[in-house]
Amino acid sequence: MKAIALFSGGLDSVLAVKIIQKQGIEVEGLYIDNGFESNKNKIPSLQKKAEEIGIKLHIADVKQTYIDQILFSPLYGYGKNFNPCIDCHAFMIKTAKEYMNMLNASFIISGEVVGQRPMSQRLPALNAVNKLSNAQGLILRPLSAKLLPKTLPEINGWVDRDKLYAISGRDRKTQLRLAKEFNLQNFESPAGGCLLTDINFSKRLKDYHELLPLTPNEIDLLKVGRHFNVEGTKIVISRNKDENDVIKRYKGNIFTLAYPKGFPGPIGVLPANSNADIKKIAADMIVSYSKSDKGEVLIDNQTVIGEKKEKKEFQKYLI
Repeated sequence: MKAIALFSGGLDSVLAVKIIQKQGIEVEGLYIDNGFESNKNKIPSLQKKAEEIGIKLHIADVKQTYIDQILFSPLYGYGKNFNPCIDCHAFMIKTAKEYMNMLNASFIISGEVVGQRPMSQRLPALNAVNKLSNAQGLILRPLSAKLLPKTLPEINGWVDRDKLYAISGRDRKTQLRLAKEFNLQNFESPAGGCLLTDINFSKRLKDYHELLPLTPNEIDLLKVGRHFNVEGTKIVISRNKDENDVIKRYKGNIFTLAYPKGFPGPIGVLPANSNADIKKIAADMIVSYSKSDKGEVLIDNQTVIGEKKEKKEFQKYLI
């Protein structure tokens, strides 16, 4: 008997795995990578945690499908920001069902706790997730199972319902007690790492979506830099060396890069085939956010002279 665990590396998902492992069931983990995780070291951290608790970890890169099917057209709408939580959770379960069949597993487990999160983990929301994902009783939530209708793993006797839990709400005393019982250490904070719940990131994404098409290549650009909307044109200018490195790695074709020539400074991106006026503004931004008074900026293999401006001139474009 094997189960697939939706695995975030947080305490709840780790506990869900341990509870099912304790019943003699093999568990493999699945991380759904939609691109909007705030922790850039997430996957190495997950791999380490999976090794610690003795499970094989699978990574599902779903960025393009998530953009196409969920991000901009969620059936159940958004939370406070750009977070389509109910549709997102259903999408994760659908993806887990695909892996369940590929890996000859029998059911799916999740670390969700009834009432822990305001949008996606209320009882009506969990019911909506079950319906939207067409889970058909295959999704077991070990931490709150006794508060929920019996699932197929319980009905069929694959798991002992008496050894599952009835945890609800945001108080984590029971989880912390279970962590001690299972000798778990160094688990992640319960705070969400999804950038779609962040108000500032959501503003950037909304502005971007109104101007340009989004592919997985642009997601990392949305996570860094100063973002400007210059009369309907998107320009991004880095703030430090680490952000320079992120922008250098851009491989898409929506943007072209803008480099300072012969002086240290930020790197930027602007839409490919931008007109001369936009290129001049981008060059001025790169010089203005450097220590130079004037300098050459390479854009589309062309040299554009950038000039120092008061930063307040650009503030009206800042997102």
